[in-house]
Amino acid sequence: MKVLICNVGSTSLKYRLFDMSAGESVLAFGRVERVGSDKAPFNHTDHLGTERLTLGLPSHREAISKMISFLVGRAVEKLEDISCVGFKVVHAKGITGVQELNEEVLAAMAAYNTVTPAHNPPYISAIRQFMEVLPGVPLIGSFETGFHRTMPPEAYLYSLPIKYYKEYGIRRDGFHGASHEYVSEVVAKKMGGTDLRLISCHLGGTGSLCAIKNGKSMDITLGMSLQCGIMHNNRIGDIDPYITFYLMEDLGMSLEEVKYVYAKESGFLGMSGGISGDLRDIELAADAGNEDAKNTINYYCYNIKKNLGGYAAAMGGLDALAFTAGIGENSATVRRLVCQGLEFLGIYLDEEKNQSPPEDGIISKANSPVKIFRIFTNEEIVVARKAMAYLTQNFK
Repeated sequence: MKVLICNVGSTSLKYRLFDMSAGESVLAFGRVERVGSDKAPFNHTDHLGTERLTLGLPSHREAISKMISFLVGRAVEKLEDISCVGFKVVHAKGITGVQELNEEVLAAMAAYNTVTPAHNPPYISAIRQFMEVLPGVPLIGSFETGFHRTMPPEAYLYSLPIKYYKEYGIRRDGFHGASHEYVSEVVAKKMGGTDLRLISCHLGGTGSLCAIKNGKSMDITLGMSLQCGIMHNNRIGDIDPYITFYLMEDLGMSLEEVKYVYAKESGFLGMSGGISGDLRDIELAADAGNEDAKNTINYYCYNIKKNLGGYAAAMGGLDALAFTAGIGENSATVRRLVCQGLEFLGIYLDEEKNQSPPEDGIISKANSPVKIFRIFTNEEIVVARKAMAYLTQNFK
């Protein structure tokens, strides 16, 4: 059974084709950037090698068609060999878990365009294009919120009048579910059991910390939207909500201007004084003595540390800590600053291993009560497994 997994961005398309009947082997993978331009980099890799092109791709439709032209005749003999297309979809009103992507589900996704403006609109558009290009092929979505449906009410409720939850579904939903689920499975395997209290730190352009107890999500820093929690590449994270009213009522900003500042000009980009939304650039500036860059890194790590300590308290202790995603996997500086001073929790980082993580990914000292991991996340395989299970159960 061959399952194609697609990750859609506003101007990007990433894909990976799995043969689930052959040990979950990867038959092909690729990435397209700058969809909508006449100079879109397109990279595709399969058993014949890697192709690197620059193409004119006015929309995702053309990107999808090009992807299929690479897959058919190389990774698969014919289009019908692809059993389904799976998507790591983000958010929908009243719907979560694994779903066949039909018009009802797409309408539920569109109902939350306001809270996920950078994710839902491009996904909805691309899924409709997949429907046209691949008629008859089941499209299956695994919602990022699904993993967090085990959170207790004290974790997912907001301190609003309760009618807003009961009547409108306003609650903490959480995201990065596939990544946190994958990390919890890997840590459990490495530590020989699921009876664990784990904090998974998915640190990338968008970041979140998830408290996982016995393999189940107990709490997460992201909420109804991806704007909250620790700060992100150019989005704010947690701030005092009355700052919004001050900006509008006293400084004369419009709602659209405030939304733009929060979503496009804040986070790493804003706090660093415009250096970059990429932490790698900020680390270089900090090494060169830039104070705004130093403050940005320290603020980021300080807030990760605060949430980490709170989750350890909420779970009654900690057995494992894991770093994943672009920053978590690659920034030894962030891992060091986060762990620094947490010896009282049993967290002892081995700095030599932190700088050059070993193959098993364990970067804690041998006698550390809490095991610390650097794990390369694999969201695609989680979605592929869920899509295959759904397909097997519902398409007989």
